[in-house]
Amino acid sequence: MRDWLQPHRVVLIGLAVALVLACAWFLRWDWLAEPKYQLLIVQGIWRTLWILVVTMVIGMLLAVPLGLAQAAGPWYLAAPARAFCSVIRGTPLLLQLWLLYYGLGSLFPSIPGLRGSVLWPYLRQAWPYAVVALSLSVAGYEGEVMRGAFKGVPHGQLEAAKAMGMPRFTMFRRIWLPQALHRVLPTLGGETVLQLKATPLVSTITIMDTYAVAGRIRQDTFIVYEPLLMLAVVYMAITGLIVLMFRWFESRFPSKSA
Repeated sequence: MRDWLQPHRVVLIGLAVALVLACAWFLRWDWLAEPKYQLLIVQGIWRTLWILVVTMVIGMLLAVPLGLAQAAGPWYLAAPARAFCSVIRGTPLLLQLWLLYYGLGSLFPSIPGLRGSVLWPYLRQAWPYAVVALSLSVAGYEGEVMRGAFKGVPHGQLEAAKAMGMPRFTMFRRIWLPQALHRVLPTLGGETVLQLKATPLVSTITIMDTYAVAGRIRQDTFIVYEPLLMLAVVYMAITGLIVLMFRWFESRFPSKSA
């Protein structure tokens, strides 16, 4: 309790409270009471969240074999994995997203028979391209992180498991992968926050996420600052939940000294 009563913290808390009260008193928030904007905000937050969760899961599922191929795979697997990570990390995410949506997506209608297939209802929408682009981005960055995590696992433990006759898959599942994930968990939390900040890019391919909803409200009401402040509060709240969730995950793993 004494830590919170330190003078500099009291001043900062006072400034924060004064800023919140000033925003609530002097700015216009009547548009928040309109049902159509409330629905748009809820739908935008939902799209942001499911895109974030789906792309992080798919990206990590791809990052594990990419990291393993670079750490212990033969050259014909390590070289393509290394090239993939280099391309993803060396090019802007917006460029990758546009190449998929405006480039590859524009070629699909010219393929004979594709318009009448079961895939066309999905390929004509924007969200599959967003999911693919963001998932590949996570895979490229976390694949390199997983490479370092796999190499950081003590080699003696793996040799001891081999000496005991443990099968390779069992050794990977019970020793190598859990310790690598433990090492990468703090980085994964930061990558999830960065992925959240990357989701507004999907608004450039007509997906109405939280960022696009704020832009829509600004266009309809000609109010500039209030939708942007709402957007900042939403992203800060989601970021706080992500940080708390990963701190809880880290507390569930035993420390190295345990």
